[in-house]
Amino acid sequence: MKNLLFSLFTTFFTFMSLILYAQIDEVNPGDGIRISFLDVQDVITGDYYIQPNGLLNLPVIGIINTTNKDFNEIKSIIEARYDSLYKDPHLSVNALYRINILGEVENPGFYFVSDSEKFTAILAFAGGTTEDADLGNIKLIRNFEALELDVETIVQEGGTVTDFGLQSGDQIFVPRSWWSDNYGWVTILVSVTALLVTTYAILFID
Repeated sequence: MKNLLFSLFTTFFTFMSLILYAQIDEVNPGDGIRISFLDVQDVITGDYYIQPNGLLNLPVIGIINTTNKDFNEIKSIIEARYDSLYKDPHLSVNALYRINILGEVENPGFYFVSDSEKFTAILAFAGGTTEDADLGNIKLIRNFEALELDVETIVQEGGTVTDFGLQSGDQIFVPRSWWSDNYGWVTILVSVTALLVTTYAILFID
């Protein structure tokens, strides 16, 4: 009985891991693929985007249908096709996820982020954070659900998009700090307190 339960648990865990892995590697229409050749003279290096119908048109090798394929499958197809045309090509293939960066950044909006990009570079795409940003409470929003990000650890460890699980369509929200929102009221409170203390000292302390 214990062996059966263990087998069921292992199967379930493996199944869920595969689902999660597939979601992380998923690319959608509107996302892109970055091709980099180091030793080929043909004009191939560049960013190419998946059309609404799921088709990806690449130089020399033509059209690839990305529908129902994760990034690893698409990457393997691209590498195989170019490998059949060029001898031992030094080829790099990266996913470009279309994400939305919101909140206290200089230039909020949509950006294409490589799967090898570091977190600090992602914020730099949006012009960096404002002086009012609360860096300790940055949120990752996915399917209307806010997920906590341990930004300090991610930055210290040099985490990439792949490391912290950024997906196509995600939103990164940089909130405004509590101090920025309440600075005026705090200043008034401190001033009033100082005035009361001064008045008390004048009236009641000899």
